[in-house]
Amino acid sequence: MATTTQKFYGWWIVAAAVMTFGLSTGLPYYNTPFFYDYYAKSFGWSRPDITLGFPLAVVFTLWVGPFLVHRFQPKQMLLIGSTFSALAFLGFGMMGGSLNQYYGLWFLYTIGYIFSGPIPHQVLISQWFKKNRGMAMGITYVGVGIIGSLGSFLVKGVTEASNFQTCLMVIAGLIVVIWPITLLLIKNKPAEIGQHPDGAPFSANETKLQPRPFGELFKTSAFWLLLIGSACSIGSIGSINQHMKFVFQDQGYTDQAALNAAWRDASACILWSSIAGRLLIGWMADRYPKKYVMTATYVLVAATIPLMLMVKPGEDMNLYVFAILFGFGMGADYMLIPLMAAEQFGVNSLARAMAIILPTDTIGQTWFPWIVSKLRESMGSYNQALTAVFIMAFVGAVAIALLPRHGSKDETFHLPNTQSAPAGD
Repeated sequence: MATTTQKFYGWWIVAAAVMTFGLSTGLPYYNTPFFYDYYAKSFGWSRPDITLGFPLAVVFTLWVGPFLVHRFQPKQMLLIGSTFSALAFLGFGMMGGSLNQYYGLWFLYTIGYIFSGPIPHQVLISQWFKKNRGMAMGITYVGVGIIGSLGSFLVKGVTEASNFQTCLMVIAGLIVVIWPITLLLIKNKPAEIGQHPDGAPFSANETKLQPRPFGELFKTSAFWLLLIGSACSIGSIGSINQHMKFVFQDQGYTDQAALNAAWRDASACILWSSIAGRLLIGWMADRYPKKYVMTATYVLVAATIPLMLMVKPGEDMNLYVFAILFGFGMGADYMLIPLMAAEQFGVNSLARAMAIILPTDTIGQTWFPWIVSKLRESMGSYNQALTAVFIMAFVGAVAIALLPRHGSKDETFHLPNTQSAPAGD
């Protein structure tokens, strides 16, 4: 048990999570679209072919979240997920021109993303923090921005110095670094070392919490509003992230070096700006109603979408204005979903709620970019396609605005009189 002089370990958890979250999510997810035009040139694949890999994998992994995720502790999830992700990127670096092989590797990556991406980090931080949860979550998400932005320089440099296959294998090697960090530093809950959330002293009201059944979550309007709102907004963000390089190409960046540089600059600015968004919104979420903070960020994301069509060679200011505003909204957007879920349903139900919400968000995040590919292919430009993205983002903002202002206030549900349910149920 902890002594009264033992320092609170939660901020070490945050420091470790900054690294693991950045390596599991920031590095692979935000830099994968860099390689899309190389796939098109090297293998002759179309844009719909290239963007279909992630959504197909999501369809075949929908069962993973609801059936498996809540059965594992965050530490286990990080080890499992990082292994799958590393194997996927190793395969991307070694594959030939087979679309079936490409889609199979996306299946591996998607399992890795579910297990080592947002869910374990959200649950981990929510277990260690209550009063300072917004700030702690914001700092944790900083890792995604920092490592993701450094990755934009890495992929451009390694690819141009060697080739894109080598670069993909380098990413696989970096993902494996999650293992030693997790094994040495991660503790699932404060109770493992005799501590309590925020380092607070033991409270007589503190008991083992019982998660809500899935059926109870499904009966609440707040659950469906958060599900729809987050899926729409995340779908619009995913569309921008996956198509940004292709949009720039259509807007006049025809030289490969200039295209790579424009994508790198925009990606880095987006991810740097997302850090500011996460920190500021995390601070605000601890002090103001999360519903209003979340609605405002969703509106900001929608408003920045038309700005991307103004990015053209020689108009650098438009690129930076778009990237900074979009990044700020994007960073806050992702981070607020678990905070809102914890407020609405209780922290002990967070894993179950996110086990449904994350796969649904991932459907929007992956299938809508594919739809955008089809729209661009049929219409010959991104004008109408991005209009559809804007409408989707606006629908997401409306859904969040309809959420109840206050959710579950009871984060310390009492134990039922009957025997506790078996672990993992």
